[in-house]
Amino acid sequence: MSEARLLYLKQIKRRQRWIRFFQFSALILTVALWEILARVGFIDSFLMSQPTRVWRTISNFQQNQLFTHIGVTLLETVIGFTAGVALGILTAFILWWSDFLSRVAEPYLVVFNALPKIALGPIIIIWVGAGMQAVIVMALAISLIVTIMEMLAGFKNADPELIKMVKTFGAGRLQTFVKIVFPSSLPTLFNCLKINIGLTLVGVIAGEFLVSRAGLGYLIVFGGQVFQMDLVMTSVIILGIVAALLYRLVALLEWVVLRMLTVN
Repeated sequence: MSEARLLYLKQIKRRQRWIRFFQFSALILTVALWEILARVGFIDSFLMSQPTRVWRTISNFQQNQLFTHIGVTLLETVIGFTAGVALGILTAFILWWSDFLSRVAEPYLVVFNALPKIALGPIIIIWVGAGMQAVIVMALAISLIVTIMEMLAGFKNADPELIKMVKTFGAGRLQTFVKIVFPSSLPTLFNCLKINIGLTLVGVIAGEFLVSRAGLGYLIVFGGQVFQMDLVMTSVIILGIVAALLYRLVALLEWVVLRMLTVN
């Protein structure tokens, strides 16, 4: 490897280290400033809480059953995310297969995507009942349409020249999809997964606001009702950590799959 190449790689690593340093410093500075302002009375710790009180709440995880609530939210998110991705890809495949169905469904997809999904909450509760199933359906309602539209656009944007080439060799529509369309849509798929994990979590929390008796969304509502802002802020912070970890898992899955495809 040339010296110029080595120097370039060192510059990239140095830049990444500086980015991590400033990210971590910004987090530490924010937490420290929050604690200091609460201690000097500039902000009301009863309304805004403070880091030490949040840490005290986390330390009493057994009393607050934090692990149970985190587990419920994670389970609902994983089920909703998996179901949303599977149904979204299947529906997008059907619409790609039939241009007639795609044209018929297009305006309905646009309208349903623009519809505030929280307005469907009472209807969902009546249809499927109050409980985990309602939370999962709410998550599906928020993430499914986005998956369908994103994947359908990815399927339709496959290289037309490659499609023509495989058709000249006698490939059928299913073979064309498996060999050309779907592999070329992998970047769209992983981008959709990264968007979807956040949307699914939003749907789960919205569902827990309405009907759940467990989960981080339930803790936020419960803490607000009894004015335990420490519990509310703790739940929000844990929710942010959960969202970041889920996003990183999807990014790791993307790296593994693309690396395997590159090796093969």
